[in-house]
Amino acid sequence: MDLPGRSECCWIACAPETAYRCLQESGNTEVAIIGAGIVGLSAAYVLARAGISVTVLEARKIGRQVTGRSTAKITSQHALIYGHLIRKFGVDLARLYADANQTAVARICQWIGDAHIACDLERKDAYAYTCKAMRRTSIEAEAAAARSLGLQAEVLRSAPLPFATAGALRFPDQAQFNPAQYLVGLAAAVKDSGGRIFEDTRVTSVKPRKRWRVTAGRHHIDTEHVVLATNLPIAGPIHFDELTQPRCHIVMAFRATPGQSIDGMFIDIDRPTHSLRMGRDAEGPLLVILGSKFKTGQDGDVARRFRQLERWVRGNVPAGDVAWRWVNEDYDSPDRVPFVGESLPKAPGLYVATGFNGWGISNGTAAGMTIADQIRGRANPWSALYDPARSAPKHFNQGGESKSLTRSVDAIPVGQGGVIKRGKEKIAVFKSVDGKRHVVSASCTHMGCIVTWNNASLTWDCPCHGSMFSYDGQVIHGPATKPLAPRKLASD
Repeated sequence: MDLPGRSECCWIACAPETAYRCLQESGNTEVAIIGAGIVGLSAAYVLARAGISVTVLEARKIGRQVTGRSTAKITSQHALIYGHLIRKFGVDLARLYADANQTAVARICQWIGDAHIACDLERKDAYAYTCKAMRRTSIEAEAAAARSLGLQAEVLRSAPLPFATAGALRFPDQAQFNPAQYLVGLAAAVKDSGGRIFEDTRVTSVKPRKRWRVTAGRHHIDTEHVVLATNLPIAGPIHFDELTQPRCHIVMAFRATPGQSIDGMFIDIDRPTHSLRMGRDAEGPLLVILGSKFKTGQDGDVARRFRQLERWVRGNVPAGDVAWRWVNEDYDSPDRVPFVGESLPKAPGLYVATGFNGWGISNGTAAGMTIADQIRGRANPWSALYDPARSAPKHFNQGGESKSLTRSVDAIPVGQGGVIKRGKEKIAVFKSVDGKRHVVSASCTHMGCIVTWNNASLTWDCPCHGSMFSYDGQVIHGPATKPLAPRKLASD
């Protein structure tokens, strides 16, 4: 599919390479953390600095997954969240959410200074805006709700953007950064504090014994505490794959037009939603714009979304050529609050963090801090807010069917993939531009759902629980821990 720009995240392209070895022998640790994203490394940093033995196991490379592919706004301004939380939970829990996220903003900035992390940190105001006059009352109500919880919030007649808006909500003194660079620096700080980090180490089993046993390949780690910081937990007694909804969004980074940069971080409250901020790569400033979200694996033409987003940009914002484009994934929770903490009483010593609803930078940091306190036996005021065992609809996840079924291999275009039926089985076929056919089972190794071809990122995406696989079946995102099984066609 012919789309402009490199199919890669600009933050990751600018981040230093890491070289932590893979797990090569079994051992012991006080805390095993699975996943080196913002939750896992935040918890590891707090624990390692407290003198606790910590081992972090990352399936791929640090900074290259969900956190590193985010828009990386360090802010407690989460669109229209506070009015919703007051109505849903009451003032006390809403205030805890505000405190957790604003504290996380300050803590990230502090850690960057303490550990001397080079990650393009900039203090910026955060704005939620609308282009519809009838929605200005929503902006005003959200400002009042935020102020009632102790946050600074100001209503403006318009947002400082190059197109007309009908009102905006401003949170001053928030921040933005390069998230991949931040995670690389935070991992180094964990190591310097005594923590152990292993890359290219995919955990395939987490089981309780006298201690928890975490298995990766031929080796295992025995531990008192396990933190599942894997976007969606890969183990445990609570079925978060049913309690959360996987969703994706697209992002494009454009060359900035000289003299036309925007000052601040912006998200609109209209539909479709757009999020805007400035960034940079090795060649200079970028305008980074996020498009609307969609359910993972439930769109048969993701490339169309990139074309729509580019049309919107060309009609509203001065921008140069498309430099980068990518897809990222997150999980939504029913009440817009993440599930974080110990999975008591069924699995003592097992901690989860999921359902960040697109606001994982501040919530993810607060989650790591919360889990670290729980492991140390310290009271944390945010535990009640994030309680992973709280009541939630059991079938919030609206899983879907594959959008890639096609009648034959011949009907699959070169450079794209499709799913064909072969007897009772469904087979996923990708035709590379060199004529080679990559053939794997179309059944997701998590729970057997039939995958959908993502024609923009060239991945196989599960429409049920959000697992993602490369074109040749290797796991990119869980909850799947095993690759798609190889298959052969009769003509091969």
